[in-house]
Amino acid sequence: MSAAAGMRVAHSTRASRIGLALFVVGLVVLGAAPWWADRQGLRLLGEIYAYAALASLWNLLAGYAGLVTVGQQAFVGLGGYALFALALLLGVNPLWGIPAAAILGAALAVPVAALTFQLRGAYFAIGTWVVAEVFRLLAAQFSALGGGSGTSLPASVVAGIADGRAAREQLLYWLGFGICAVILGAILLLLRSRHGLALAAIRDNEVAARSCGIEVDRTRLLVFVLASAGAAAVGALIFLQKLRISPDAAFSVNDWTALVIFIAVIGGIGRVEGPLIGTAVFFLLRETLSQLGSLYLLVLGAVAIAVMLWAPKGIWGLLAERLGWQVFPLARRLEPRAPAQPIPQEQDAR
Repeated sequence: MSAAAGMRVAHSTRASRIGLALFVVGLVVLGAAPWWADRQGLRLLGEIYAYAALASLWNLLAGYAGLVTVGQQAFVGLGGYALFALALLLGVNPLWGIPAAAILGAALAVPVAALTFQLRGAYFAIGTWVVAEVFRLLAAQFSALGGGSGTSLPASVVAGIADGRAAREQLLYWLGFGICAVILGAILLLLRSRHGLALAAIRDNEVAARSCGIEVDRTRLLVFVLASAGAAAVGALIFLQKLRISPDAAFSVNDWTALVIFIAVIGGIGRVEGPLIGTAVFFLLRETLSQLGSLYLLVLGAVAIAVMLWAPKGIWGLLAERLGWQVFPLARRLEPRAPAQPIPQEQDAR
């Protein structure tokens, strides 16, 4: 038997299995939040899920595909406006507007990619921001949805979501929880597939990846389409929870891109766990310091600078390197197979 035959490819470690078990326990606790959290707590958790999902999608683009975009708000706003247009103009139940927004986001991501993928580096980032501004200006011209001042969902449409406010808030909470979980699961499946290996090669050395036969542009297009669909679905849910939309709110670079980048950077770019840690840190700072006015923004900036100086791989990257902590291991390594147990032979009765 060759040496390779006695080896196997492994993903998980003992630390990652413990971390994954704790993560599953946390999911169960959060899934039951409507029975132990009040209305304000559910809304806060829903907002946390939205930012965790958006930060994970941005991390997929920048940390794995090398697509550093500052125009993610284009698809967040697109998703919100798609839901409002379907509900107000076509009479579609708003709940069906969420998957419809994801499909529209994926469809429009293809021509946007065809335009912006011609750019590289900082020019790509600026190009995505310009596309988002074009979307915002187009939405401001759409008088059927309130033009520049925006519009709200009427009470009759809101009543069609669920019977009563409590039932509606519980349903929207579970939708936010489910969308965030689906996005994280899709990212993990993608990164553990052959496309994930291609993304790792592209991230390490694009020229070498091309020379090995990896279709860099097609792989990046796949990631861009998936991230755009996810951002549109999250945007639709965000503005369904708000019950009102306007161009400035829907396509806000500060709310849906700048804060998302801050979350990904402090958590750790290029690690699935990074955006989750970054989201927890951001909301802890926001809930603790938001009453300090402009000082709150200064603290956020100081935290970002400190992390970039002393932990350039983010908080989770630092913990993973020094303590070996993992929840979602993606690296493949060879381990020796367990020795086969000998089959006992029957004793000769003679």
